[in-house]
Order: sequence, then C-alpha cells, then structure tokens
Amino acid sequence: MSPDIETLIQKISRLPGLGPRSARRIVIHLIKNREQSMDPLLMCLDNVCKNVKICPICSSIDTFTDICSICADKNRSKDVICIVESVSDLWAIERTSCFTGQYHVLRGLLSSLDGQGPEVLMLEKLQKRCQENHIKEIIIALSATMEGQTTDHYIKNFFKNINVKTTSLAHGIPIGGELDYLDDGTLFTAFSARG
Repeated sequence: MSPDIETLIQKISRLPGLGPRSARRIVIHLIKNREQSMDPLLMCLDNVCKNVKICPICSSIDTFTDICSICADKNRSKDVICIVESVSDLWAIERTSCFTGQYHVLRGLLSSLDGQGPEVLMLEKLQKRCQENHIKEIIIALSATMEGQTTDHYIKNFFKNINVKTTSLAHGIPIGGELDYLDDGTLFTAFSARG
C-alpha cells in the first residue's frame, strides 16, 4: 500500500466514531469515486477551513463577517442564554426549535482527569454579557454525566450572588420509558426533580 494512502487511512481513522476498517472503506470509496466523492469533498473541506470562524460572542462556529447567525438574529430573545458544552449540543437544541434565545458554548467541562479547570467555562466573559445585555435567565444544558453535573454546580455557584436566574434542564424518565427498565440513577433523579 502506498504511504500516502496509508497516511490518509490513519488520519481518517482518528475521526470520532471511525476506526481503521471504516477508514479503509472510506478511502477506497473516495479513490474509486474520485470525481463524484473526493473532489467535491476536497472543495467542501477547503471552503470550511477558509470560511468557518468562532463567534467572538457565543463561541459557536459559523461562516460570518462579524458574529454568527444566531447572535446576529434580531428575532431571537436577547435576555436568555443557554449554556452548552459543544457546538454539536447547540445544533441538537436548534433542531428542536424549542429555544429562541442566545447561547454560550463552553470549551469543555470541568474535569481534573483531563486537566480542564474553570478557564474552559469562560464564565467571566459570560458574566460580562449578562451585565451588558441585562440577561434574566441562564439555562444550563449539560449532559447528565459526572463532569456535566460538576460543571452545572460550579456555574450555579459562580452566579449565585449575581442577579441572574440559573436553571438546568430536567432529568428523569424519558417519554415512552418503562419504570422497570430504567437504571437507579435515572429513577432517583426523576424522584428528586419531580414537579
């Protein structure tokens, strides 16, 4: 096998959700279908590499001149900010059309094992936004993992003396979930956060 092809397989296999076998299949497909698959993919990757930027306000990613399309949208509520761990979480919320406010995208969650401290949360930047824009509520929309819960608690503690309401997403029994099949943690959370 050519060193160039082997290098490409290695690079693709490092992408999330892919391993060496999947990477080999992808590379073979791209090579066999160069005009229909590889050339358009290369153009698309080049465009994204040149044009996508991190928004200076919310830290989302988008193609823009000054700020991202969400921050620039005048129809969105300006007094509510939703905190998410990543851009993919922001996209998941946007797909539901259930939230029409602003966002604050973290650079990760608190994790001593990964060496991620409070600096990844950029809370001073968020605090400044809250004061300048008279934010009424911060919705913390983080995963129900140990790191997510730790980060949630830290953020609430950070904002406890600031005149901003902090809320978290509800956790508990999913729609269609049967009690007998739920794990203990989910049942405990559902009972603790019942409304």
